[in-house]
Formats: sequence, structure tokens, C-alpha cells
Amino acid sequence: MHDNLADAQILVIKIGTTSLTHENGTVDLHKMDQMARILTDLENGGRRVILVSSGAIGCGMHRLRMSSRPSTLEEKQMAASVGQGLLMELYHRSFDSYYQNIAQILLTKDVFYNKIKRHNAMHTFAALLREGIIPIVNENDAVSTDEIEEERFGDNDRLSAMTANLIGADGLVILSDVDGLYDKDPYKYEDAERISVVEKITPQLMALGDSSASKLGTGGMITKLEAARYATGHGIPTLITSGEDLNVLYEIVNGKNAGTLFLADAPSVK
Repeated sequence: MHDNLADAQILVIKIGTTSLTHENGTVDLHKMDQMARILTDLENGGRRVILVSSGAIGCGMHRLRMSSRPSTLEEKQMAASVGQGLLMELYHRSFDSYYQNIAQILLTKDVFYNKIKRHNAMHTFAALLREGIIPIVNENDAVSTDEIEEERFGDNDRLSAMTANLIGADGLVILSDVDGLYDKDPYKYEDAERISVVEKITPQLMALGDSSASKLGTGGMITKLEAARYATGHGIPTLITSGEDLNVLYEIVNGKNAGTLFLADAPSVK
């Protein structure tokens, strides 16, 4: 059983709102360009990558000059509708600088459970990866609703894990605002220590996630642990690490465990 992702040829990389934006909520263009350069470099080196990206609502908020994150479903969907196209336009500009083709895939949860939709999604991903095109995945916020449980993921951590399983990825990397899972909340305790490798996801481990919430994203550490539990339960090793410096992706593919690695096939709690 490998204790790193150096051999992963198909990687799903999830970047959240906190890793992609400035503190005021606007998109960090330097970060976006850095992501485009590194993912293109990985593609050029023979790997296949899928990016699961948040940021549509944030882009919409900025364009609509909204001073705070919308609270109602309608406002969130409005902001996402405005922002998704802007987000992809920014990605296109960044990736075009490196002559890398990208594609947009918007998903709702029912795609993974409906036989025909799942089949079509799998073939779309396969065709894109075969041609060296990087899929950029997001939840279809404009049409998915909280009222219809089977449509909505709630956060992109879960979406990234389900996407990794759908395409048969060799590894999942979740970029967060912390560099892994700690034995206690690192924002409160200076002596908190990072857990390097997790072989078994236990109730005690999940409890650590409840006390280590991310600061700005819609999900906290608990949602990342739930995503890791799903992915590892489907045979996909998962690494949670900091998205502050995206060069960490080079470290990961070169075999360095720069975060908390959850080993594949680890017994998980339902």
C-alpha cells in the first residue's frame, strides 16, 4: 500500500473558495494563473488531471457588487449564474497562456445515481482525458436545490470524491486552508500536531474534523473527512493539504506527503 501519490496517473484536484480568493472574496488571479501553469505542466508530463473548482458564487458576488455572501437560495443561484461564466472566462485566459485546452462540466448529485446520466458523464470525462483536455468541474448551483436532496452535494469536497470514483482516479487531492488534519484545532492550540497518515477513519477521527473548521469556505474539515471516507472506501487514496502555495502539487506528485494522506481501502465508518 503506497504512502504517497507519486504513482497516481489520474488525479482529481479540488480547490476551494479559501484557496482561490483574497480575504475580501475576490478571485486571486495570481493563484488562478499558478494553478493553470502547474496543471498544464502535469499534463505535459503525462498525467491526467481533473480540477474541481469553487468560486462561481464569489465571482458573481463581485460582479453584482454584493457586500456579503447571499443567504437565500434564489440569491445564491443568481450569483452562481452570473459568476460561473466569469469563473470559466478567467480559467480560459490562464490556461490559454500555456496552450492548454479546458472544458466545463457542471454536475448535480443525481448524475451519479441515474444510470444513463452516469454513463454519459463517464464517457464525456473519458473523451476529454483521452484528448488531454482538463475538465473543470463544479456543482450546477443554478439548478440544484436544497429541497431536492438527490440533486445537491452541499459542498465541493463531496463532489470531488464522487467525481474521483466516477472516473476511476488514482488519487484525490483536497486543497484547504490548513495543511492537513491535526490532533487538535491548530487555530487554538500552538502544540497541535499534524497527522501524516491515516489508515483507518474512526469516529474519534471524525470528531477532530468537527473541532477544526475551515474559516471561510462553505465546508469545514468535517466535509473533507467525509470526502476522504467516501474516496478511500472506493479505493482512492486522498490527501488533504494547504492550498496557500500551489507548488505543493509538485511535491505531492514527486512522492512527498505534504499533508494528511488517507490510505485507500481504509476501513470506514458508515
